[in-house]
Amino acid sequence: MHKRLFIPGPVDVAPDVLEKMGTQMIGHRTKEASVLQRSISDKMRKLMYTENEILLSTTSGSGLMEGAIRCCTRKRAAVFSVGAFGDRWFKMAKANGVPADKFSSELGQPTTPEMVEKALSTGKYDLVTITHNETSTGIQNPIEEIAEVLRKYPDVIFCVDTVSSLGGAKIEVDKLGIDVCITSTQKCLGLPPGLAICSFSQKALEAARQVENRGLYLDLVEIYDYIQKKDYQYPSTPSLSHMFALDYQLDKIMEEGIENRFARHSQMANYVREWANKHFEVLPEEKYASETLTTIKNTKEISVKDLNNKLAEKGYMISNGYGDLKDKTFRIAHMADTTLEDIKVLLNIIDEILNQ
Repeated sequence: MHKRLFIPGPVDVAPDVLEKMGTQMIGHRTKEASVLQRSISDKMRKLMYTENEILLSTTSGSGLMEGAIRCCTRKRAAVFSVGAFGDRWFKMAKANGVPADKFSSELGQPTTPEMVEKALSTGKYDLVTITHNETSTGIQNPIEEIAEVLRKYPDVIFCVDTVSSLGGAKIEVDKLGIDVCITSTQKCLGLPPGLAICSFSQKALEAARQVENRGLYLDLVEIYDYIQKKDYQYPSTPSLSHMFALDYQLDKIMEEGIENRFARHSQMANYVREWANKHFEVLPEEKYASETLTTIKNTKEISVKDLNNKLAEKGYMISNGYGDLKDKTFRIAHMADTTLEDIKVLLNIIDEILNQ
């Protein structure tokens, strides 16, 4: 029996979107492929509020995260972490020989503008990475306030991981001055995993051209130059199946209305947080709580495994805590095509199980 997923990705995929994944192949060096890939880029620019170029990568979001820090760090990277995925970005830097320092917040606490200011004021760093939405802790960082700090340092490349928020929370890339904004398909965009997307500014491009060893498959300059020269075709064979589905799903997102989509995510987040604070406690402060996922303190010390086993019998699945927070927290995702009614049904079932 299929379990309805309320986990931090992959998400449930609508049947009509899944059907588009089964579209018959076309040649990836054809005019049809160019039209498809250009269409995706144009729609993604609207969703990301940017005029910057869009790059697609047949990887998870981690692929473009690694590509960004390797390609765009000329001197040293400042990696800000609020959980497991900020830690991963730092691990990528070290694995690629990129000089980097990690600035960690306590679990459940955000990256603050003051932390970023303190690091950048040293003059040591020419690239900053921020996790906009951290699924391990349920933190949504104050990206607007952080962006104000970055404006004082125009030579610093601003990279943001929006893998678990773009498409569910409003992220105005150009207004915020984000140089590389990274997401992937299996969360708020409502597709299966396997395709990553980023916006790529001219400032990031110019910085990356100064870096000698950028790798090959994840060389963002190579990808950028190739799609300019080859009319939105890619240097390596892309996942056309994901692209057919993404192009279709983006039409559905535009039909819903981008602002309406963000409002729906906010409604679901507010409802889950209200429920969580009634029965347990939300991990982060309200003003830093994610719009797409809620991390809940296990204040009643229930067995999250047993809860999930009971939910599975009814066709549902939530997520345990991640890493050091396993069993100390549990997580309920409210993203992609999930509705408020879906959330209400899930929470009513959890209430029934807990009352038993």
